[in-house]
Amino acid sequence: MSSATHFKYEILRTVRNRLVLGVTLALPLGLFYGVASSQRHATFNGTSFPLYFMTAMAVYGAMFAVVSPGAHTARDRSLGWTRQMMITPLRARTDVTAKVVTAYLLVLPTLILLFLAGASLGVRLGAARWLELGGLLLAGIAPFVVMGLILGYLMSADALTPATGGIVILFALFGGVYGFQLATSGPLFDVMKALPSYWLVQAGKTAVGGAAWPGQAWLVLASWLMVLVPIAVVAFRRSAARA
Repeated sequence: MSSATHFKYEILRTVRNRLVLGVTLALPLGLFYGVASSQRHATFNGTSFPLYFMTAMAVYGAMFAVVSPGAHTARDRSLGWTRQMMITPLRARTDVTAKVVTAYLLVLPTLILLFLAGASLGVRLGAARWLELGGLLLAGIAPFVVMGLILGYLMSADALTPATGGIVILFALFGGVYGFQLATSGPLFDVMKALPSYWLVQAGKTAVGGAAWPGQAWLVLASWLMVLVPIAVVAFRRSAARA
C-alpha cells in the first residue's frame, strides 16, 4: 500500500463512521443552538455567551474528533492489520502521520459549522479574528491528538470508546466547556488552568479582546506535549513489539 493510498484509507474510514460524525458534528451543534439560542444577549466570563459557548462546543467536538483515530489504531491491532503493515514497505511514521492528519481533518468541519452557528446567533468577529480563533483551537488541540494515539496503542478496541468518552468529558468539565466553571479561584482553579481544555475555551475571549493568548496557555500546551509525546513513542514501540 502506497503512502497516498494509506492516507485516503484512514480518512475515508473515519468520515464513514456515523458515530464519530454524530459526536463531533451533530452533538456540539445541537447543544449550541439548544443552549445559546435563549441566551444570545447574555454575557459570561467577560464576553458574550454565544461566543463563549460557540468556542466551548467547538472545543468539545474537536476533542472527540482528534481522539477518535485512536479507536482505529486499537482495532488495527486486534485484527492483525498492524502486524501485516509491519511487513510492507509502508513506514510506521507514515501511518502515524496519516492518523494525525485525519484527526485534524475531522476538526475542521466542526470548527466551520460551529463558527457559522455562532455567526447566526450574533457572534461578530473580523476575518483576522476568526482565523486567529481557529488557529488557536487547532494548536491547542495537539495534546489530545497525541492522547488519542496513546490510548489506541495501549487499550483494546472494546475498552477504548468508553475510556476516550470519559476522558473528554472530564477535560470538558474542568475546562469550562459546559457553560460554567467549577471554580474561579483557589486550588481547584489552579488545577483547571493546568489543563489544555481550559485555555482552549478561553481562546474565544482572547480573539474578541484582541490580546495575545497568555504565555501560561502556551506553557501548559508545551508541557502536556513534552509529557505525552515520549509516552506515545513508548506506547507505539510496545504495540509494535506485541504485534
